[in-house]
Amino acid sequence: MNPFDFITQTLRIAVPYLFAASGGLVAERAGIVSLTLEGFMLSGAFTATLGSYYSGSPVIGVLAGAAGGLLFGLLHGIATVRFRADQVVSGIAVNLLVIGLTQVILMLLFDSSSNSPRVEGFQAGLSGFGDPLVWLGLASVPVVAFLLYRTPFGLRVQAAGEHPEAAASVGINVRFIRYVAVAISGVLAGLGGVYLALDQHQFTNNMTAGRGFIAIAAVIFGRWDPWRAGAACLLFAAAETTQIQLQGVAGIPSQFIGMIPYLLTIVALAGLVGRAVAPAALGRAED
Repeated sequence: MNPFDFITQTLRIAVPYLFAASGGLVAERAGIVSLTLEGFMLSGAFTATLGSYYSGSPVIGVLAGAAGGLLFGLLHGIATVRFRADQVVSGIAVNLLVIGLTQVILMLLFDSSSNSPRVEGFQAGLSGFGDPLVWLGLASVPVVAFLLYRTPFGLRVQAAGEHPEAAASVGINVRFIRYVAVAISGVLAGLGGVYLALDQHQFTNNMTAGRGFIAIAAVIFGRWDPWRAGAACLLFAAAETTQIQLQGVAGIPSQFIGMIPYLLTIVALAGLVGRAVAPAALGRAED
C-alpha cells in the first residue's frame, strides 16, 4: 500500500472513533462519565439501519441513527442527573440494554439474530470520501473544540465538570447543562455507529466491536482536549489500518495482528504518555 492509500484508509477508519470521542469529550467535560459510548454507537447503527431499510433513503437513516443515539443519551442523563445513579453502573447498564434490545428486535423484524438485510448507503466514490459522513466525522473535532473553548455554552460545560457548586452559585443550571451535554454525546456517538452501518450496508450483531471503548481511551489519552483526542483517534485508526495490511503476512501470528489496536489502547491507558487529569467533578452527581 502506498502512503496516500494508507492515509486515506486511516482517515476513513478514524471516522467512527472521531464521532464517538468528540461526543464522549463533551459529556465528560460536563462531569458525566462516558462509558456508554459503545451503546450509543450500537443504537445509532441499528436505528440507522432501520431508517434506511424502511425508507430506502440513507439520509433518513442518518436522522434515525442520530435519534437512536439521542434517545439513549437522554436515558443515561435521566439515570445519572435526575436519579443520581452511579455513572459507571448506568453506563454498563445502557451498553447491556442496547446489546440485548438490538438482538431481540433484529430477530423480531428480520428473523435473524446476526444481521439485517442490505440497506441503502451513500455513494462512497473518491476513495471513500464521497460519503458525507466522512467529512462530518473529520469536522467533529474542530466543531467540538470551538463549542467548548469559544462559546458561552462550552464555558458552562467546563464549569459544570470542574466546579459545579461554583457554577450553580452564579446561576448556571448545572443539571440542564449536563442533560444537553450527554444528549450531544449520544447524537455524535450515534453518528459513529451510523457511519459503520451505512458503510457496510447492513447491521450486524455487536458490529461496533469495542470502538466505543477505544474512543473513551482516546479521550483519556488526549487528556480531555478535543485536538489531542482527535490525534489519538487517528493513532488508533493507523494501528487498525496496519493490522488490516498485516493480515495474511507469513510469519506473523494472526492473533498478534488482531490485538494491535487493543494493545495500543492498553499502553495508552497505562499512562506512558503522561499523567492525565480528569475534570474535577467527573462522575460526581450535582447536589
